[in-house]
Amino acid sequence: MKQSRLGRSVMAAISGRNIEIKTFCAADVCLTDIAHSLSLQCRAGGHFERFYSVAQHSLNCEAEARERGLSPLLRLACLLHDAGEAYLSDLIRPVKELLPDYAALERRIDRAVFSAFGLHSLDQADWAVVQEIDDAMLYYEFLTLRSNVLLFEEAPPVCRRPDIAAREPEEVRARFETVCIALAEQCKTPCPR
Repeated sequence: MKQSRLGRSVMAAISGRNIEIKTFCAADVCLTDIAHSLSLQCRAGGHFERFYSVAQHSLNCEAEARERGLSPLLRLACLLHDAGEAYLSDLIRPVKELLPDYAALERRIDRAVFSAFGLHSLDQADWAVVQEIDDAMLYYEFLTLRSNVLLFEEAPPVCRRPDIAAREPEEVRARFETVCIALAEQCKTPCPR
C-alpha cells in the first residue's frame, strides 16, 4: 500500500487547503470549506426521510435568532454553531456521548472556528441561547422529517418553524455564505475566505 502524500491527519479541503487536523487553528478556517461541507452533510446521521443538510439547519437556527430579535453577533453564532463539523463531520449526539476524545477535539475545532469569526467574546449565557435554538430546531426537524418522532416531552417555543423544504446543496451553500458574510459585516468581525 502506498503512503499518502498528505499524511494521515491532513485534510484536503475543498478550498484547496491542506489542513493538519492535529494542529488545527483559526488560520485554517475558511467560509468556503464550511459552507460547502455543511451543505453536503445530512443531519441526523442520514436518518431523516430525505436529505436535509447541516447548512440548512444552521440557516434555520439563524432565522429563528433573527425572529427573536437577537443581535447580529448571536445570529452569526447560531449560523456557525455547527461549523466545526465541516472539519470533523456531523456525528449524532448519542455517538458523541460515547467518544470523550472526540468531544475534546470538537471543542478545540469549535474554539478555532469561533475565534476566526470573532465569536470569542460571547459568554456562557449567549451560548446557552444558541443551544436552546439548536435544540428547538432539532425537535421540529425530527417532528417533520421523521413522521412525528418527539425528541422532548414538551415542544420548545419557537417564533418560526424551520424551513425543511427540499433544497439543492448549491442553493443552501450560496445562502449560507451570503448570510455569513452579511452578518460578519454587520458585526465588524472577520469572515475568513
